[in-house]
Amino acid sequence: MAKQLKITRTKSFIGYPRTQRLTIQSLGLRKLNHYVIKDDCAQIRGQIDKIKHMVRVEELEEA
Repeated sequence: MAKQLKITRTKSFIGYPRTQRLTIQSLGLRKLNHYVIKDDCAQIRGQIDKIKHMVRVEELEEA
């Protein structure tokens, strides 16, 4: 089974570099405490690593 990631935005991006703001937007995160569910792959893990100080990540098992 493929794993999925629940990515929750926990912090504002005000005062952070533009590239991190664009990374948050590309993941589909809009407001604080908004979450998205993405498939676990290397590209998503790389984006999360770039903004790990602004998000919370939980691993989910696909049903």
